[in-house]
Parts: sequence; structure tokens; C-alpha cells
Amino acid sequence: MARKNENNYFKMFAEAVSYSCTAADMLKEDFTDFDPSRLAVRIEEMHHIEHTADIAKHELMEKLMKEFITPIDREDILELSNALDDVTDSLEDVLLQLYMFGIISLREDSLTFAAIINDCCHALKKLMLEFENFRKSKVIKDMIIEINHLEENGDRLYTEAMHRLYTKTPDTLEVLSWTTIYNCMEKCCDKCEDAADVVEAVILKYS
Repeated sequence: MARKNENNYFKMFAEAVSYSCTAADMLKEDFTDFDPSRLAVRIEEMHHIEHTADIAKHELMEKLMKEFITPIDREDILELSNALDDVTDSLEDVLLQLYMFGIISLREDSLTFAAIINDCCHALKKLMLEFENFRKSKVIKDMIIEINHLEENGDRLYTEAMHRLYTKTPDTLEVLSWTTIYNCMEKCCDKCEDAADVVEAVILKYS
């Protein structure tokens, strides 16, 4: 899609979601092998990923401001860039909540949730790698559907996890803490779907 003298925004989109995947891998690892004593250190590592993603986004914005011709509408480039940045931000927020609420043990539902979030992010990366070929691609619509499906799995898990939390947990502080954490985890899946929705809108616009 990118002409010789243009910036390759599709490559930059793929780079942006690569940061999300790195953060999602870290999140899944932290939930699988949870160690509350290392949360502060892991938050710093996660913040470094998020900060690096922010720098890449700012560089994309600077290129966009200087470029006269873009492969897709400037508004779409801006919207998708923001949507991808939101994914990484939402992942960082989950670790922050664990730390702020002083969580010392994880609920079983949260382990499954972390795995779904990871799947969402990696599915989004596949979509971004295919996005450059969206005019001719025969698989890109299926990739969007897959992200929608994963987000729906996240929604179902969120509903059941919240039901178990409110019907089987007598400790009020635990209920409050995990309500916030589950909300953050559900938001991670939503943000992946939001980015996929932008791609779908672009495809429809140029169909």
C-alpha cells in the first residue's frame, strides 16, 4: 500500500501491537507464576513497554503531520493508532490494580482471563500484519471475526467471574478489589475489539 516516498503506516501499526503482545505475554506470565513480591519490579518493566509504545506512537504522529498523501485517511490512521495504544495502556493497568489492592493470591478465573487477553492481543497482531493487504486479502475478515469471538469469550468469563465473586465471596474488600481488577481485564479485550472495529470500518470504506 505504501508508495516509495511514503511512510509505511501499516508497518508502524504492526509495531504498535507488538508492544501490546509483549505486555500481554508478561501479564500472562505474571498470572501463571504469580509472585506478589515482584509486582513492583514487573510494573516498572511493564511501564517501560508502555512508554516505548508511546514514543513510537508520537513518532507516527509526527510523520503523519508532515505527510501530504497517506495510504488510508489520516483520521483512520489517527484513530487506529490511538486504539492500539489503548490496548497497551489497559494491560499495564491490570498489574497496577493488583499492586494497589495488595493482592497476594489470584482467583482461578483471572488466570483464564489473562490467557484470553493474550490470545486477543496475538490475534490483533495477525490482523495488523495482514492489514496492508486489506484490499485483496481473503482472510482479513475472518481475523476480525476471531477477535470478536475472543472478546465474546472474555465477556462470558467476566459475567461468570463476577457472579462467583458476588455470590461466593464473603470478604467485602476482596469483592471490591476483584471487581476493579475484572473490570480492567474485561477492558483489555474490549480495546482489542475496538482496534479491530477500526480496521473493519476502513475495509468497508474502501470496498
